[in-house]
Amino acid sequence: MVQSACPVCAGRQVEAFFNEGAKVYSRCLGCGARYLEPCYRPDADTERAHYDLHENDASHAGYRHFLSRLAEPLLERLPEGSHGLDYGCGPGPALAAMMEEAGHTMALYDPFYAPDAAVLDRPYDFITCSEVAEHFHDPAAEFARLDDLLRPGGWLGVMTCFHTDDARFGGWHYRKDPTHVVFYREETLRWLAGQFGWHCEIPAKDIALMRKP
Repeated sequence: MVQSACPVCAGRQVEAFFNEGAKVYSRCLGCGARYLEPCYRPDADTERAHYDLHENDASHAGYRHFLSRLAEPLLERLPEGSHGLDYGCGPGPALAAMMEEAGHTMALYDPFYAPDAAVLDRPYDFITCSEVAEHFHDPAAEFARLDDLLRPGGWLGVMTCFHTDDARFGGWHYRKDPTHVVFYREETLRWLAGQFGWHCEIPAKDIALMRKP
C-alpha cells in the first residue's frame, strides 16, 4: 500500500515498519512520529464504546498520583488564579479537579463527554492534554487549535507515553490500545514546539510542557 503523509507534520518521508494482521503502522523520518495508517483507525462509535470501559475516578488516589506527574510541574509554572482548559477531559475529569484544588479555574472539553464547543471560543492561560494526544486522528489540526486557544505566555501540558523503541513496538501496551493511533517521540514533541515557536521542556518521563511566547 502507499503510505499516507505523516498526520503530525504532513511529511512524505514515511515508511511502513510494523504490521498486525492487516493493520499497518508507519513511521515518519521527519518528525519521528509513529502512526496507524488512517484506513485502520476506529470509527467514533468504536472509540466511544472503548472509552466507556475506562474507570477514571476523580477521587481515586492511584489515578491522582498518576496525573500528578503532569500537574505538579505545571503548577510550579503557573501564576495564581490562572484559567485553564482540560482538553479531552474524559468522563472523570480528575486532572481538572486537581488544578481547581490548587486555586485555578477550569473549563472542560471532550468530543464525547463534554462536547460544548463554546469553551473553544475563548483563550486560556494553560491547557492540559493528558493521555489524549495519542487519540488524535488529525494531530496537526488539533495542535494548531491548542495554539490558537493559548494566550501569549500560556502553557500547554501534554502527557503521553513517549515512543522509544521500534523493536518493542509490537508488544508495547500503549500500541495495543485500539484507540491509540499516533505515537510521539520526544523529538516529535520538540518538532511541534518548533513549528509553533513554543519553548519546550521535558520535566519528567512522558511529560512535555510547552510555553507560547
